[in-house]
Amino acid sequence: MKEEITPLILTYNEASNIARTLQKLNWANTIVIIDSYSTDETLEILASCTQVQIFQRKFDSFASQCNYGLTKISSPWVLSLDADYELTDELIHEIQALPADSDVNSYSIRFKYCVFGKPLRGTLLPPRKVLYKKEKAVYQDDGHAHRVWVEGRSVMLSAYIHHDDRKSLSRWLWAQDRYMVIESKKLLETNASELSFGDRIRKQKILAPFIILFYCLILKGGVFDGWEGWYYAFQRVLAEMLLATRLIETEKLSLRRNHT
Repeated sequence: MKEEITPLILTYNEASNIARTLQKLNWANTIVIIDSYSTDETLEILASCTQVQIFQRKFDSFASQCNYGLTKISSPWVLSLDADYELTDELIHEIQALPADSDVNSYSIRFKYCVFGKPLRGTLLPPRKVLYKKEKAVYQDDGHAHRVWVEGRSVMLSAYIHHDDRKSLSRWLWAQDRYMVIESKKLLETNASELSFGDRIRKQKILAPFIILFYCLILKGGVFDGWEGWYYAFQRVLAEMLLATRLIETEKLSLRRNHT
């Protein structure tokens, strides 16, 4: 089946990650990259890989970038990846063994978050539909993230993808702040009945950081992962604190506008 799959990757200044992602895709005939005009060494790294086709598009949303990427793919199957995803050898073998003539339209894959290359016991990353038939798929924005909607039957694979982002902390903080502006808008503008239980807790602002710390360290066993587990937990707490701060800011600005 691997001959019928094209990996699709979005990039923007991913020089610290993209080479490791590409190394695990040497089986692919073509890799489609949608780049948002990177200014670091990302394009040079991509140009060194003969399978890569690069298309540049100004970023407006993740869903729009992905839907644009689908128009550049001619194979029946798409493997949608972030630039900091690494396929495990077990997953590559599992994908290669999939039947091409199945009635399955998409496959979901679980993740293991890595801190400086070390996989952690448990993370907050949910499974995603990563491998799917192109003709059945469309992307939609979901807060700061994006989601692919695929018609028909879906199956969960047993192997994992490693999520191993090695960009600097300052870049991570920059990205998280951008994400939380979008996420706060989603939480405040969506009816409470339509929010997930987790999002309803996040909207309360105060509880979420403490719950995330307990969840990562105790329920998910991060305390046994050494300093990497603590590092991940502190990252997630900081992200929730950024969201709480953005929620407070947005609410106060809205009240001020309504009183003027």
